[in-house]
Amino acid sequence: MGKKIFEKNENIENCPVRNVIDRIGDKWSMLIILLLAEEQVLRFNEIHKCIGTISQKMLTVTLKSLESDGLVKRTVFPQIPPKVEYELTHRGKSLLPHLLALTEWANNNMSDIKASREQYEKVNA
Repeated sequence: MGKKIFEKNENIENCPVRNVIDRIGDKWSMLIILLLAEEQVLRFNEIHKCIGTISQKMLTVTLKSLESDGLVKRTVFPQIPPKVEYELTHRGKSLLPHLLALTEWANNNMSDIKASREQYEKVNA
């Protein structure tokens, strides 16, 4: 059975799971989605300030990727200077229960994972 799954989905373009995980599993996407879920609507500089450690270039790239997947909506207001706001789309909101479940799992298991890593390092050092 496992071999059929890998053969069927060996190309990322044809594998929905790999495609989505590659997109939201990067360093910043999940954090941005969770931030927008909490705050509803944010401007670029507000997102940048909340995250702090992300560069402006990486924030721009990540927001464009999330927008291209239909997870984030970008609204530009015609004024000087331009005002741009970001919010989750319906699709982005539909992803939240899964991300929140993963967040809860990570919080519940992180101390055991750290202990396992330490044990592994001791045995394999």
